Amino acid sequence: MNLLISGGTVVTCDGDDRVIDGDVLVSGDRIAALLPGGVAKHGYDAASPTRVLDARGCAVIPGFVQAHVHLCQVLFRGMADDMHLLEWLKRRIWPLEAAHDEASLRASAELGLAEMMRAGTTTILDMGTTHGHDAVMDACLRSGIRAVSGKTMMDLGEGVPKGLRESTKASLDESVRLAKTWSGKGNGRIHYGFAPRFILSCSEKLIRGAVERAQAIDAIVHTHAAEHPGEVEAVRAMLGDGDIEVLRSWGVKGPRTVLAHGVQLTDDQARMVAADKTRIVHCPSANLKLGSGIARIAELDAMGVILAMGADGAPCNNNLDPWMELRHAALLAKIRTGVTTLPAKRALRLATADGARALGLEKITGSLEVGKRADLVVVRLDDLHTEPGGDVFSRLVYGCQSRDVRHVLVDGRVVVKNGEHQTFDTEAVLARSRVQAKKLVARAKIT
Repeated sequence: MNLLISGGTVVTCDGDDRVIDGDVLVSGDRIAALLPGGVAKHGYDAASPTRVLDARGCAVIPGFVQAHVHLCQVLFRGMADDMHLLEWLKRRIWPLEAAHDEASLRASAELGLAEMMRAGTTTILDMGTTHGHDAVMDACLRSGIRAVSGKTMMDLGEGVPKGLRESTKASLDESVRLAKTWSGKGNGRIHYGFAPRFILSCSEKLIRGAVERAQAIDAIVHTHAAEHPGEVEAVRAMLGDGDIEVLRSWGVKGPRTVLAHGVQLTDDQARMVAADKTRIVHCPSANLKLGSGIARIAELDAMGVILAMGADGAPCNNNLDPWMELRHAALLAKIRTGVTTLPAKRALRLATADGARALGLEKITGSLEVGKRADLVVVRLDDLHTEPGGDVFSRLVYGCQSRDVRHVLVDGRVVVKNGEHQTFDTEAVLARSRVQAKKLVARAKIT
């Protein structure tokens, strides 16, 4: 069945960053044609689209790729403010994650997915907790999103509650089982990623084992690194070297490796990361809220580091809004390195084409090109805060907000229409999240 997205300003984020006034024709799960001037001008009578989405007054852009999120933490929103990273983990996040059951994990994932998708996110890289991850994978499948997701892996660490700590073998075995169960589901939308949490909660044996098993099936390895000064100092005190150097020596490097944050990267480490083609995910709001610092994105970009963006978790952000991350990334770069750095056009690519590249999905998504999957967003440009005109990239990056998103497609399927979620009942999702959050807090007994 064909679908015509009609009358918009098509911002392709392709190799030439083309902008086209016209229509987008979707056939099945793919982009069939980009039609400058509209469908009638090109004689597409044979296409006979049975559905039309009105995009007049709107931009049509690639769906956002959020390359670091924690769906399992969405129920913790507002429960972990004003703490440094390691205190935040030990006092709030780990006890709450340990207290999750299947119902609370499902509610947390659904709430996060509904929020992100309605705001225009079409692809995520997600890190779960140590247990119950089938509920998160199932929520991703039902939502219609494109997702790489994996249970977190933890076999040691100071302050890790009993409900989170695993044996090395059990962590590896469960990760392999999940990968076999879920990878390739949903017309190839769902894949598994191996997710050792970070050096301070993982043994060398666990991390090396995760790398070996991921390489065997060409899966992503996803972990945190160089996030907060306290974390970096703790790793050096424990192992005598920086976390990037340790991870590299254990095999955590290369094009299928995605490191969240990178705020504390030195120049030497950045050059290592660039040479290895390891990916770094910028999470500006979380880095600000946890006091981790401002990642040197413009400098890393200039060094050739492959970059992406993500919102991180609800308790360290406290929202999962890609538009806010986009704006923060562009503005913070100017504070660090001058007003000419990370212009709007470049920033938009971080959240779209570059995000897809970071996850190895650049042949599938991240730009609007014929033959790619139809993962796209129709966003209004005709409201008070985006008119009367100007550069379309500037309007998108500095003006648009999540409330401006009108329609969202993943794999050619309309998952948000006129601002309303089509795969989840949002009122039911909200009701379940409220009930489950109260039960979760009671189980966690946090102080």
